[in-house]
Amino acid sequence: MNKPAAAKYVSTLWATPEHAEAFAQLHASLFQQAWDAASFRELLSHPGATSFLARAGSPPEIAGFIVGRLVADEAEILTLGVHKEWQRLGIGRQLVEALARAAKKADVHRLYLEVSVSNGPALLLYKRLGFQESGRREGYYERRDHPPEDAINLSLAL
Repeated sequence: MNKPAAAKYVSTLWATPEHAEAFAQLHASLFQQAWDAASFRELLSHPGATSFLARAGSPPEIAGFIVGRLVADEAEILTLGVHKEWQRLGIGRQLVEALARAAKKADVHRLYLEVSVSNGPALLLYKRLGFQESGRREGYYERRDHPPEDAINLSLAL
């Protein structure tokens, strides 16, 4: 089964600290400043962590993940990653929607995130999901061999 067809049968599951190594490997393949397994393990062990993984394919593989944190009546998406072979098939949307549903069930009223100004696909996804720009952090993202890049702050009322 090809990836677009297989993407129709994605399972979204709660993530646990046992997924830290797999998340770190996927994160390293997607981001210049990769998080290591110890960082993911610490995040996923935190009482306020709410995280999901997407499994797809045959045999099933981790196609993506989302890590968020809930505090009082607010939540934040800390990181979201979808394996390059599974991108633009709706998996990122499913992960954000899963986190938003979990946050809403926890009486969260607003979901926040930051995204690089140059990450057009992510910005498009978030805009389509109803996120609104709420600010900007100049020079927030450090990049190898390039000047720092601004982060756009986005939020979504739940």
